[in-house]
Amino acid sequence: MEPLSITPQEFAQKYNDNELKHDIILDVREPYEWDAYHLEDATHLPMKDIPENLDQLDKKKTIYVMCAHGVRSWHVQQYLLTNGFDKVVNVEGGIAAVAYYMKE
Repeated sequence: MEPLSITPQEFAQKYNDNELKHDIILDVREPYEWDAYHLEDATHLPMKDIPENLDQLDKKKTIYVMCAHGVRSWHVQQYLLTNGFDKVVNVEGGIAAVAYYMKE
């Protein structure tokens, strides 16, 4: 079973090393937050839109959920876990923490 969370440093290392190409990076922030900054390989699906879009997510892939600071993503992770997804990882600290470790 996949870990339930990943540190921002570990996530950034995996992202920078292209280890997440076959996984889903799910950014659940609002559109204005996404527009300000986002990861190129991320999928944008705001938290409020998750329930009606579950069929867009592949249950066979590991889903790394991120938001601004790691709180909304934790709630989305719990929601996905209770709806049949078992490979869901919360990115601790969110994009704010991950950005610190990203390559320029």
